[in-house]
Amino acid sequence: MRLAKILGYACIPASVCVHWLAHDRSWEPTVTFVLAGLAIIPLASLMGQATEQLSERTGPTWGGLLNATFGNAAELIIGIVAVSKGFNEIAKASLTGSILGNLLLVGGGAMVFGGWGRERQTFSRGSAEANAGLLIVAVAGMLLPAIFDASFHHRDQMLKEHENGMSTGTSVILLLVYAAGLLFSLRTHTHVFSSRPSETPEDPVGVASLGVWSVRRSVLALLFASAVVAVLSELLVGAVDQTAELIGWNKIFVGVIVLAIIGNAAEHSTALMLARRNDMDTAMSIVFQSSLQIALFVTPALVLLSKAFVSLNVGHARAAGPLNLVFSPLEVVAVFLTVIIVVILLRNGETNWFEGTLLLSVYAILAITFFYIPSEPAAGYDETAPALPSRDGGRANLDSGRGHVVVKQ
Repeated sequence: MRLAKILGYACIPASVCVHWLAHDRSWEPTVTFVLAGLAIIPLASLMGQATEQLSERTGPTWGGLLNATFGNAAELIIGIVAVSKGFNEIAKASLTGSILGNLLLVGGGAMVFGGWGRERQTFSRGSAEANAGLLIVAVAGMLLPAIFDASFHHRDQMLKEHENGMSTGTSVILLLVYAAGLLFSLRTHTHVFSSRPSETPEDPVGVASLGVWSVRRSVLALLFASAVVAVLSELLVGAVDQTAELIGWNKIFVGVIVLAIIGNAAEHSTALMLARRNDMDTAMSIVFQSSLQIALFVTPALVLLSKAFVSLNVGHARAAGPLNLVFSPLEVVAVFLTVIIVVILLRNGETNWFEGTLLLSVYAILAITFFYIPSEPAAGYDETAPALPSRDGGRANLDSGRGHVVVKQ
């Protein structure tokens, strides 16, 4: 583990040097992508370790929130960089992948790792019920814009403007819901979320065995890691397009799976460690809070931020247009099924290794499905509208990006 961290930190200067000093540009993007991705993983782990030290002083609810907030810093930074460069589809894929990764990969991994050798593990049932409601609202925020797009894709001459307006309004509501959720869990109903983790002689709870950090050290570690992750995210996102083309993977798979796994490194390592120590309250709080922050805070925040980027003509944002909440049908169905499965399995406040295996299997199936998405836009991944018959016998095609109909004779 120590050697892996040393190699990961060594990738930080290596990725910068390769990007700026490489003369052969044919292989540079791929090498930069790999090195930057490997470098982000130990930094994300450092964020998780620092926030865990802080969370030991705050309890499971605040601890889970802190872990989720700084654990999602990598995803937020990656999303901001992607939107500023005009890579809206990659940004949306990364957000989808973060939700799927947190609920299925991180949650399933924690349940398997913590539940192996134990009959069951428990966590706050009230917390599970409240978080389940927020997850359903998050699904609605993704599902309804997609239904609107599918319903009026061929009939609305102002489709893009309407979808952008709908996305803006929905984003504001999601942010208000997230704020209300924080008020509910941290202020008015703290008793629902305040159960302490179970503790057994063979599973000591606490960071004493790991060494206690001061608050100052923890905060400095978070600031350092966040700053370096911002630089590496610039390199990572900038190399996605050429890397995906070179190795033959579609960009959506790279966003949903690869970027999400890199961004989830902090949550994964921390949740596994806490689950093994039988602290499932904090572990599951990280899983839920991370997913909810992506769906109810990071995603709507990026939508509003992209509108600012377009207005200020930042990078290639104006050419790509503002980010909207119209996710592809596959992304929406994947998130919908994931939330339903998680809510059903975790509603009783109990977990075991078999339930974790089920979540990991669903994640593997989704990864395979996203891998086989056609790489070419013309192959139909939510890029252009299909042709429609016109009155004069030709074929009409609605260009949703420009809002007009082109008739082909």
